Amino acid sequence: MNPQSVAILITALGGLEAIKWLFNTLLHRKANARKEDASANAAEIQNLLSVIENLNTQIERYDDRLKQRDDKVDAIYRDWRNAQSEVQTWIQKYHELELQWKEAEVRRCNVRGCANRMPPSEY
Repeated sequence: MNPQSVAILITALGGLEAIKWLFNTLLHRKANARKEDASANAAEIQNLLSVIENLNTQIERYDDRLKQRDDKVDAIYRDWRNAQSEVQTWIQKYHELELQWKEAEVRRCNVRGCANRMPPSEY
């Protein structure tokens, strides 16, 4: 290749601007690579931050739902314990009445007037 054909080729490719671009690319390729890596890293970090933010909102929503469920379960257990205590009270009253009825049955006098009490008793 003679110098004249090289000059024609350079002018066909863009002239002085092509030479500047070629030198700029050769001289600053590491810096340009670092800039591209930095912008890619920044975009990746931004993407990760948005993912983290979305996950945090989901976690907050799930925590709220879990708290509501816990409150419902606590209310159900409270009602259940109240019902159990009410049943226990009724059972206790039933047994007291049953004992009073048995006692009254033992004290009952079969003879009117109770002069000759049947069955004999100390009452």
